[in-house]
Amino acid sequence: MMNPLYILAAAFGYLLGSIPFGLLITKMAGTEDIRGIGSGNIGATNVLRTGRKGLAAATLICDALKGTIPVVVIGMMSGDLAPVPAMIAASAAFLGHLFPVWLGFKGGKGVATYIGVMLGLFWPAALIFCIAWLATALTSRYSSFAALTASALTPMFLWYMKAPQLAILGAALTVLLWFMHRENIKRLLNGTEGKIGKK
Repeated sequence: MMNPLYILAAAFGYLLGSIPFGLLITKMAGTEDIRGIGSGNIGATNVLRTGRKGLAAATLICDALKGTIPVVVIGMMSGDLAPVPAMIAASAAFLGHLFPVWLGFKGGKGVATYIGVMLGLFWPAALIFCIAWLATALTSRYSSFAALTASALTPMFLWYMKAPQLAILGAALTVLLWFMHRENIKRLLNGTEGKIGKK
């Protein structure tokens, strides 16, 4: 029989990950529905297009924490932050963010939650992601390109750090993140992707 902790990890991770903080925060602040502006995404980058930097920052933090919290809680319950139960919670939280049941399985693109998951599993990987994202964003001015670059480098870093299980998980999350950015990739290739600061 399946370990009950695995079921709890998957359920807790998904339910927390599926909370659409970007949509909730902007609605409570009385702004327009972010699904009708910019990319239509519920993540922090699209929230920033409302011109409310504080709301975007709050969304970023909340979307990251919903990746970190289930990993840490389940890790504490299992007695170890990195192995299977914590990784199940991480995967479920990430999937919940991408495909929330409350919004017809149309969620965010996973950048902040990716960072949050890595923060819970192995914080240096989250730091590497952030450094790579920031360096790429500053030089290219493309948020999407920065996310693609950072997510590609993170599994490599985990492998270099001799954490093969986490590297494999990171690679799987990276594939999903790239899939969610498929339209951004098309726009990057044809030169029509919007730059940071552009509504």
